[in-house]
Amino acid sequence: MSATVTNYIKFISENKTERECVKSAVKLAKNAGFRNIEALDTLSAGDKVYINMYGKSIALFEIGTSLIEEGMNILCAHIDSPRLDLKMKPLYEKNGIVYFNTHYYGGIKKYQWVTMPLAIHGVVALKNGDIIEINMGEEEDDYTFAISDILPHIAQEQMKKTASEFIPGENLDLVIALNREEKKDEGKKAVLDILKERYAIDEEDFLSAELEVVPAGRAKFLGLRKDMVIGYGQDDRVCAYTSLEAALEHERAKRTCCCLLVDKEEIGSVGATGMDSLLLENALSEVLSRLGGYDAIKARRALRNSYMLSSDVNSALDPLNMDLYDEENSSKLGGGVVFNKYTGSRGKGGASDANAEYIAKLRKVMDENNVTFQMADMAKVDVGGGGTIAKYAAWYGMSVIDTGVAVLSMHAPFEITSTFDIETAKKCYSAFLDME
Repeated sequence: MSATVTNYIKFISENKTERECVKSAVKLAKNAGFRNIEALDTLSAGDKVYINMYGKSIALFEIGTSLIEEGMNILCAHIDSPRLDLKMKPLYEKNGIVYFNTHYYGGIKKYQWVTMPLAIHGVVALKNGDIIEINMGEEEDDYTFAISDILPHIAQEQMKKTASEFIPGENLDLVIALNREEKKDEGKKAVLDILKERYAIDEEDFLSAELEVVPAGRAKFLGLRKDMVIGYGQDDRVCAYTSLEAALEHERAKRTCCCLLVDKEEIGSVGATGMDSLLLENALSEVLSRLGGYDAIKARRALRNSYMLSSDVNSALDPLNMDLYDEENSSKLGGGVVFNKYTGSRGKGGASDANAEYIAKLRKVMDENNVTFQMADMAKVDVGGGGTIAKYAAWYGMSVIDTGVAVLSMHAPFEITSTFDIETAKKCYSAFLDME
């Protein structure tokens, strides 16, 4: 098995939030010779720098020998994944059971999240400026958390509802403790005592916390041949990690290369760390200011003349649900990296729709580098669809196409990918960074 796959399994096992991904990316970048751009006043060809944005998005640049206004080669993936978030006032006790109240994030099937081991990752920001990192529920010999469900013996009314209705969002609350005393809220008080002892936080500190509920446990090889990976958050960390690895290993760029790992894609790419912001422009401005001074027209030309792979996953053909797919235009596990000319839904709603000339250029590069690839849609035309960050890059006039790995059981707590596709994605991204 290649080092890319084994390192990838380790990465997604240890990094289940966008903050954890950025923290690890910074560490890997430093080891690969990248420096924090804030420590530098000037840049020149060959320099490698990173820009950390609120600890939840990161941009890495390798300065090329060509003028930056001639365009960049940009790999852009997202590092957030569907999950549950703790609410601002999450802790409560009800009839002897203590819960954490949650709000789901992104497109999930709510019923998939009940009765399975869950963990809590994130940070608590204190008023004195300290940031407390939280990781609860991952250790084999320690506690875990879960969401309860109704036993089948008395679930007749529940089972009459549609799948989207029979687990209400407000019922996705974590069971975290019991109150074995007769006094009200004794269980809640006991939980607060534990949190105070372990993390030095009080109940009011939840007001300034970002705590994410994710499946507990490590990613693993799937199948007797170990030719698949099962794990949480492969949408889109399978593309994020392979993009990052390609960028860290790249040397001697002619065109400036950028690896952009962003947040908030699963809820519309909103906010300061999402792609629907000035995030890319701001990062480019920092680079330009160190390459002889910021110039607005140079910035516009650099963006317009850039090539981007919107590194995001695609739905893998599911042989047990063939009625949902156009087989000839679907991506298959083990078929190689996937190019999506357009995503969107039904009548291409929300798609950027890559131009034919750009696809032809990519085909040539992939063939020259012996990269196995497939072209695919997400599903049949009227079945549904989804959006990616590609349309936000297209606003700048750059050439962009969605390029990633096929995923089976996408957005489930544990998703499935092919080891061959993971290796091929890395190979594709490396070849792209050399494209002229």
